[in-house]
Amino acid sequence: MTHDVVIVGAGPVGLFLAIELATAGLKPLVLERLLEPDRMLKAAAIGAVAAEALERRGLAPTLNEAHAATLAVMQAALKARFGNSPVKRPGGHFSAIFLIDQELQRDPDRHFRMVPQEALEKLLNARASELGLEIRRGVTVEGFEQDDQGVSLQTSAGPLRAKYLVGCDGGKSRVRKLAGFEFPGTDPTITGYQVVAEFDVPEKIAKGWQRTPRGLIASSPGRVFTAEFSGPPPDRDAPVSQAEVEAALQRVSGSDVKIVSMTQATRWTDNARQATTYRKGRIFLAGDAAHVHSPFGGQGLNLGLVDAANLGFKLASAVAGRDHLLDSYTTERHPVAARVLENTRAQVALMRPDPLTSALRTIVSDLMRLPEGNRYFGEMLTGVDTRYDLGDDDPRVGTLARNELFTLRDGSEAWLYELMQRGGGIFISPSERALPKHVHAVCIKDGPSLLVRPDGCVAWTNASTRSLDDALARWF
Repeated sequence: MTHDVVIVGAGPVGLFLAIELATAGLKPLVLERLLEPDRMLKAAAIGAVAAEALERRGLAPTLNEAHAATLAVMQAALKARFGNSPVKRPGGHFSAIFLIDQELQRDPDRHFRMVPQEALEKLLNARASELGLEIRRGVTVEGFEQDDQGVSLQTSAGPLRAKYLVGCDGGKSRVRKLAGFEFPGTDPTITGYQVVAEFDVPEKIAKGWQRTPRGLIASSPGRVFTAEFSGPPPDRDAPVSQAEVEAALQRVSGSDVKIVSMTQATRWTDNARQATTYRKGRIFLAGDAAHVHSPFGGQGLNLGLVDAANLGFKLASAVAGRDHLLDSYTTERHPVAARVLENTRAQVALMRPDPLTSALRTIVSDLMRLPEGNRYFGEMLTGVDTRYDLGDDDPRVGTLARNELFTLRDGSEAWLYELMQRGGGIFISPSERALPKHVHAVCIKDGPSLLVRPDGCVAWTNASTRSLDDALARWF
């Protein structure tokens, strides 16, 4: 049997790519080395454009429930910080400078969702189960060879054959290493920890984010996060001991706080690397397999999930015999990740505990208080300013469409993302015309016409400098 696509890695990116492919009519196979989902501490939120990609596949209700549940847990901390004033929609932070005001953004409704990675994986696993997707756990990839027709894999569970192979297997991606992708970047400068623990005197740990003369410490309900700027850990992969975490906490906080018990702990750093290309023939990379960076700004899941959305419909087209879109995956997504690597490096530089950096933080803070500066940082971190170069002068073409409400010809109303839940492209216009079978027509009462790709990218509008026929031929 030859599988359409084999995905290595059942984290959020691998699961969402599988969901995208299933929505397009394929039956991908997902391989995962772990027997159970990883419950270690990871991302605490997802960015706006990643949340929108999930909403386009009908996951808005469960996503909003998870967001509300997290905010309920955080309510006490938010009240301590903001008092009795209404809690604003999360705007994120840049280098622990919490001045991004979501209400100053061009579209305040496009915001971070406070959905931890564990909750995200649960809802993605549930959707994968609804779609009947096959996830084989406890399986490792030992090697593979590709030819003109597909990829032959050797796995711990036996041989497999696929038309395409995608590595969604994290920063230490085995697929990336076996395929020989180049992965240049900058070496780590930080030793950081993220823990769930109980302390003898919790009051000794300041609430929120605190920059100290020895590093950075952040605390929120259930978590403590530290960063020291004295170089990388001697052994990143060694088991994390309670003693080393306690010592780091004491150094950074300047207190004698002690850990009574530690439930979870992870060690992290600011290694920043990116594959030079995301494609080698029939082998692709997505998510952390393609790019790694520090967690500052909470941008990792935003990148990876939109990678999956971008690649999904292009792979589905290739399986159907039209592979001309595959190179556009690297062309479109590589610059987006490169920019994230740059801004996370900048955030690390802006956190260093010295007087010169403190002076620079003051100036950056002043810039962030200006409305235009506030929008610059807010749009960069949420990803809503993403624009692919599709060779069209219309500034809307190449952007990721926000969720708009349309009045249909029969007088009813419908949201864009609801119209996109079954996959495929969508053509919205007051007029009718013949369309390819993978494009759905939506007739509206009046207003501008637009063509939207399955990944939410605006491919054409009636203000475009290229023709609709060109756009339809290119993407569908």
